[in-house]
Amino acid sequence: MVTAYDVEANKLIEKAAEKLKDMQLTKPAFVGLVKTGAHASRPPQQENFWYIRCASILRQAYITDAVGSNRLRRHYGGKKRRGVRPARHAPAGGSTIRKAMQELEKAGLLAKQKIGRVLTPKGRKFLDSVAKESG
Repeated sequence: MVTAYDVEANKLIEKAAEKLKDMQLTKPAFVGLVKTGAHASRPPQQENFWYIRCASILRQAYITDAVGSNRLRRHYGGKKRRGVRPARHAPAGGSTIRKAMQELEKAGLLAKQKIGRVLTPKGRKFLDSVAKESG
């Protein structure tokens, strides 16, 4: 049986984003207009950025036990250029990550626990079926 571990991450996220678009997740109005963090110089240019980010969060929850907004902020952060001084890592903005996790909770793919959020059986089944299609 093919799982999300067996498929290349980019292919899995791309397929899952297409499926999530069909699930009609509500996209916040600010997505696409704001930067993803202090390290970014411009907002994302992809039309389906919101669904790609949601699919990526699902994959992170699949791979790790529990994910929280702080861990994901570090994961999606990047190098902030500081002019003459050496660059440093800056975390991503937390609002898009939080809103994405809340939407995935409403869809029943993530569940809130005492520490972070975990993948529900429905979410695990969703990712495994996407992995089977793309693998």
